[in-house]
Amino acid sequence: MGQVKGVGTDLVSLERFRASLERYGEAFRRRVFTDDELDRVGKGPRTAERLAARFAAKEAVMKLLGTGWGADVAFRDVEVVGGGDERPVLRLTGGAARVAADQGIEELHLSLSHDAGMAVAFVVGCTAS
Repeated sequence: MGQVKGVGTDLVSLERFRASLERYGEAFRRRVFTDDELDRVGKGPRTAERLAARFAAKEAVMKLLGTGWGADVAFRDVEVVGGGDERPVLRLTGGAARVAADQGIEELHLSLSHDAGMAVAFVVGCTAS
């Protein structure tokens, strides 16, 4: 791990996240998650928990970068690759990738968890090792 440039964390209520999924449906999913993220998570009894953890990761990255969501950085600019049996890894594109590069962030380290009605993500941004 290179020099730490910043950290970000986010905590998501699974109850509130499920309500958003139900209220806004497919439009919400498509606005926030990439096709690969939706395919990887699939549909099943733990879909909401898995999506909530990925949503927390996206929010944690924005806190790390010091930006909000807007015209320059979209939810889909931050993608969680892996998960399940694989270690989750972050991939930045578009505005998120530009902001990270401007800040000298070349590596991102991600930890995800969901339990007891909450999902949490912790992200560390570093220079290259």
